[in-house]
Amino acid sequence: MTTIKKSVTRQGFRTGEHVVYPAHGVGQIVAIEEQEVAGFKLELFVVNFSKDKMTLRVPTAKAAAVGMRKLADEPTVAKALETLTGRARVKRTMWSRRAQEYEAKINSGDIIAISEVVRDLHRSEAQPEQSYSERQLYEAALDRMVREIAAVDDVTDTEALKKIEGQLAKSPRRAAKGAEEAETDEAGDEAQAA
Repeated sequence: MTTIKKSVTRQGFRTGEHVVYPAHGVGQIVAIEEQEVAGFKLELFVVNFSKDKMTLRVPTAKAAAVGMRKLADEPTVAKALETLTGRARVKRTMWSRRAQEYEAKINSGDIIAISEVVRDLHRSEAQPEQSYSERQLYEAALDRMVREIAAVDDVTDTEALKKIEGQLAKSPRRAAKGAEEAETDEAGDEAQAA
């Protein structure tokens, strides 16, 4: 037996509002249901992730424990966008370890941590291509960030992506570094040819 409650607030969340679920990104609470499971009544948030064509049911009592949160506020979004203009901080560890760290940041649901992944894995036109796994992680982080900024600013995903790309392009170090690396690579190729 399922009963659906419309326009209700539970645990600080209300139907109709967008939320962030760490493992899936931005979704919208479409209802609060009451279901009977093994003889117990359980109240659930019904969260719809329209882009992924997925619906998730989260027990209202467990929402905070699983990391479900409200969308980031404007100052937090501004800080995340500012993070994109910084210098990429890539550790000199094995890729598999860095990939795990990036994956953990993406699944944390923290927009600042996600922006760090976008910043660290972003490649400008002048820089070398990414490996398949780097590209997958970059796109996952970028998608999460785009969706949250689009929901916060009430704009389309395309407009949010342009805002992010504009911030990434602002880093003068990134462009200079890419040109520097290209010159170093050319000099190395010439030395090998001689």
